[in-house]
Amino acid sequence: MGSQYRLLTLFADGGFMMYPLVLCSMIALGVIIAKAFTLHIAHRGTHQVLTDVEERARSGDIDGAIEVARETPGPAAAILLAGLRRIQGKRLNAGELESAVATTGTIELGFLERGLVILATIANIAPLMGFLGTVVGMIFAFAAIEAAGNVDPALVAGGIKVALLTTASGLVIAVPVNIGYNFFVTRIDQLIVDMEQGAQKILNLAWDLEKDGQIEIIKNEDTRWPVAEIQAARGESGTTATPASPVGEPVDETEAE
Repeated sequence: MGSQYRLLTLFADGGFMMYPLVLCSMIALGVIIAKAFTLHIAHRGTHQVLTDVEERARSGDIDGAIEVARETPGPAAAILLAGLRRIQGKRLNAGELESAVATTGTIELGFLERGLVILATIANIAPLMGFLGTVVGMIFAFAAIEAAGNVDPALVAGGIKVALLTTASGLVIAVPVNIGYNFFVTRIDQLIVDMEQGAQKILNLAWDLEKDGQIEIIKNEDTRWPVAEIQAARGESGTTATPASPVGEPVDETEAE
């Protein structure tokens, strides 16, 4: 009870800047808890799903590999699922698989990085708000000296206390938030490596299946000019056109007859 009273007293003595600082600490705590849970779920079972999906797919059980990827949460499993659904159709356009994997990776990366901006913002502004409270406290202290006309320690003690409390509160909030932010960035980097491994496995699988004739990758026709016109002209006639005489070379009339 006494400790709680002292905390409330410190909060009251810190002045009005303690309110936004406490709000920042509560928001940061909520984001840290949610982010820790999300990244734990995303990383759990990643290596197992990479192994299981590859084994099932290479044995020909594409449906089973899709089921394993669907039941496993995480960005690596999402990339595997996007690629396997394209491979399941047996026919792919050139670049379709790579585009699906890249799009899924971008979406998953955005989901992983959600909330980091909030932590970075709080880690930056919490000390600044503490310093602002310091400046406000010193202003109150000098205002008390000006009003009294003499330097009395009792008069300036309140302003100095406000200055120290807000600065300390801002730093106490910023330090753990910054540590949490850096920890989450490291975890996300590990998940990005897992996503790249999943993308590489699905591309290698598609390459091997195409080589074995189990899937077909349709090459896109070259529609650039004049390549398309040349190809169309070659397809119009089975005979080869007689080349024209060079400019300036006389034509033999007997040959013409």
